[in-house]
Formats: sequence, C-alpha cells, structure tokens
Amino acid sequence: MKAILGKKLGMTQIFSEAGEVIPVTVIEAGPVAVTQIKTVETDGYYGVQIGFEDKKESRQIKPEKGHFEKAGVPVKKHVAEFRPEEGESYELGQLITVADFEEGQKLDITGTSKGKGTQGNIKRNHHRRGPMSHGSKHKRLPGGLAAATYPSRVFKGNEGPGRTGRDTVTMQNLVLVKVIADRNLMLVKGAVPGNKGGLLKIRTAVKGQ
Repeated sequence: MKAILGKKLGMTQIFSEAGEVIPVTVIEAGPVAVTQIKTVETDGYYGVQIGFEDKKESRQIKPEKGHFEKAGVPVKKHVAEFRPEEGESYELGQLITVADFEEGQKLDITGTSKGKGTQGNIKRNHHRRGPMSHGSKHKRLPGGLAAATYPSRVFKGNEGPGRTGRDTVTMQNLVLVKVIADRNLMLVKGAVPGNKGGLLKIRTAVKGQ
C-alpha cells in the first residue's frame, strides 16, 4: 500500500482518447516525507508516518522540532500514518511523490466533508414533512419523540435537528485518471470529500473491497 497527503484544488473535466468527457477532481499531492517508522518491537505494530507541507518557523514548538530532526526533514504542518503491506520497506526522510502512483490505479481517499451548519430534521435525516393544509402545526417539525406513559423519554440516538457535515468520509475505489508529476498533480475520476483546499489522505485501494 502506498499513501500520500494532498490538497483538493477543485473539479474540472478532461477528454478520453475516445472523446468521452471524464469529470475529475484535481489534487495537489505531496511530496511527503517519511517522518517516523513504527516497529513491532517498539510500538507493537509496523506503521509509517508521513508529513506534508513545511510549517512556518514562528509556529514551530520544541517537541515538534525534536521529532522531525530525528528524521532529518523540516517540521511539517500535517502528518498522517498508514500501514504498509507486507514486504514494503521505508526509510526515514524518504520522499513519496505522485510519480510513485500509476494511472489506472484505484485509490481510497479520506477527507472532511463540507459543513452545513445546523439543519432541521427533514434535510438532516430525510424525514417526511407533515400535512401542508391550513391549520397544520407540523409542516416541517419532528413528530412525537416519546410516548405519554411509556417510555416517557427520548431514546438516545433519536434522529432530530442538529449539526450536519464536517464528518470524516472515505470514498473507495476511485480511479486515478492522470498523473502530472512535474506539478505534483493527480486527476481522480469523480468527486472527493471536502472543500477546496481541504486536506486529503490518499492511499492505494485495499484489494477485495
């Protein structure tokens, strides 16, 4: 499994050799540096931590500086961890770029979905509305949430109005249509979670999904 971090730049469309229109998301991915390698002996499992985008010196703190000095790389703004497949090996300070990915590969992409703020029960949970006739007091309000005598309370987890969006979302098996290595760009078929400029974790799809 390969992994990289990137930023969502927006969506556009390209044309295939057959003249078909392909909607794609443009992602500026990497380069990322390997900042830590976790081993079974010290951490109980094998994992690789990667860092993306240099952090301003004025915003660095001493513990961060010590952590990244061990890897011999500048302090990074974003870090993430992934589990390599058996047989894969990495070294501290190693760079991972979009050139390590192949066109046609399937990717799993994780991001933070767009925030919608506080929404009513209809938009948030797709509930039905009430009667729209004159005098109706329940056009878009939730119905009864608890019975009068039993259970006489609202069950935990009951769907109602509330915050919508800003969730961690993973989209699986997205096709990598094109790699532009000299500009650190990946063109991925379809939409990916989040706003423009949002951070994305990109990894090769797990087989069998």
